[in-house]
Amino acid sequence: MTRYILRRLLIAIPTLIGITILIFLAMRVLPGDPLAMTMSEASGKYVLSEAELAQARASLGLDKPYYQQYLAWMKEVLSGNLGHSFWTKEPISALILRRGPITAEIALMAVLFSWLVGVPLGMVSAFWRNSLLDYLSRMAITLFIAVPSFWVGLLIVLFTVLVLTWRPPLSIVQLWEDPLTNLSMTVLPALALGLGLAAGQARMTRSSALEVLYEDYIRTARAKGLAEKMVMWRHVFKNAMLPVITTSGLALGGLLGGAVSVERAFGVPGLGTLLVQALNDRDWMMIQNLVLIYGVIFAAINLLVDLSYAWFDPRIRYE
Repeated sequence: MTRYILRRLLIAIPTLIGITILIFLAMRVLPGDPLAMTMSEASGKYVLSEAELAQARASLGLDKPYYQQYLAWMKEVLSGNLGHSFWTKEPISALILRRGPITAEIALMAVLFSWLVGVPLGMVSAFWRNSLLDYLSRMAITLFIAVPSFWVGLLIVLFTVLVLTWRPPLSIVQLWEDPLTNLSMTVLPALALGLGLAAGQARMTRSSALEVLYEDYIRTARAKGLAEKMVMWRHVFKNAMLPVITTSGLALGGLLGGAVSVERAFGVPGLGTLLVQALNDRDWMMIQNLVLIYGVIFAAINLLVDLSYAWFDPRIRYE
């Protein structure tokens, strides 16, 4: 197991280096730079003169060759310093530490909700396949897969504001500071995201469970006289979970990157809104570090997902 983990970590290093190179070049290839908007005309005059613009570029390090800019960025990252925002001058690490827990909390709650609702629904639908309950559950699954999460979020916002006359707080409140206020800000976005995820998990669980139901060891378990519920939850459940774990890991990685549309719908100041703001402002340093963090998150989650396979299926061994 240790050798496998070390091997995966070594494989992740060139992957992350490739991510840094791609995002660095992508930001430089796009037309304009962080100072382009300041060169727009205001009342017939330029905001910055050519000399002031050159001085500003030099202060941001944008006058250096690309390879020097890239090496300087990597040096800062390896030293644990993610730099500062071009515009607000705030430390990027401080922004991520303040907004990241909110996004992580919403993502974890959405995935947990999808498991608590989607997995039992998929197992029940597979157990009573082709019954009225199965048809109704498949209709609900198709409906929530088709409905976008941001639209569900808007409906929830309208219902809470117009009917319940209640609005979530717009300031950043961490869970350890005020749990009730924090949950009032994160539960509804997690619910909006979790409904779509639960539908997808239910569909994946049902199809995977139906495949497992026709395996030889399931027929053997039934031939031994085991109860049908025992067969479903002890033998079918674990073996049907591998595809569900994979999709859950991908969903969690995407949500930790920030569910932009849902965060905007609820006014949640998470990482998704931070990335959108950085893209609008052409804040290169902010974008580069956020994308790098997303890459690290995906690499870590993929490793954890692979390791969890052995827990659900004892036949899987890593050497």
